[in-house]
Amino acid sequence: MSIPSDRKYTSSHEWVKADGDVLLVGITDSAQDQLGDLVFVGDVNPGTALSAGDMAGVVESVKAASDIYAPVDGEIVEFNEALNDNPDLINQAAFDTWIFKIKPNNSADVDGLLDADGYQAQVDAS
Repeated sequence: MSIPSDRKYTSSHEWVKADGDVLLVGITDSAQDQLGDLVFVGDVNPGTALSAGDMAGVVESVKAASDIYAPVDGEIVEFNEALNDNPDLINQAAFDTWIFKIKPNNSADVDGLLDADGYQAQVDAS
């Protein structure tokens, strides 16, 4: 599995990629592989202020449901509406499909997240 080095990662399997003054957030290929075929992505509420680690939404598959967490303190500004009708976009291309955008309170908080090598080491250890 190839882990893109152009973003940061959380230990709870979210990826984070800067897009101007907001961050795109999705789940990793490893996470979608463990979940299996996704049937629902949602419960993401734009306008909600979250702290790092707070539940930001949920992904459900035929096997399980899993919470998605805010990677940093900030406000959710957008949900990827394409996932309403096509949650399997994440199964097809996890690293190309963002779930929500968050405007961080402090963009430097991203620096505290895992880099690709750190995330790979975590996946290998589990």
